[in-house]
Amino acid sequence: MSEMTTTLPVTVSASAAAKINAIMAKEGFDKYLRVSVNGGGCSGFQYEFGFADAPEDGDLVLERDGAKVLVDDVSLEFLTGSEIDYVNELIGAAFKIHNPNATANCGCGTSFSI
Repeated sequence: MSEMTTTLPVTVSASAAAKINAIMAKEGFDKYLRVSVNGGGCSGFQYEFGFADAPEDGDLVLERDGAKVLVDDVSLEFLTGSEIDYVNELIGAAFKIHNPNATANCGCGTSFSI
């Protein structure tokens, strides 16, 4: 019998999971981080981050180390193959999407084009 492996269309880094868990603990609630893609931004599309109490129909539910992330089915088309990360750099700390589908990114890292 062969062992099956499941590849998720979007992944969450250990760093992002740790930050999500820290935010939830600090705020004292148990919610999902919602990641979505909307039209706009200086490159055509922009990433948006927010919180949700529960998944909606069609949401991809990701979980890593207790952190829960939602991606809606429309945004998933733009995010397939991506990693949701949390980076702490000299210029600041933020969630960052490593998106192989993006052909260009803006300087702030929150918008992209395909």
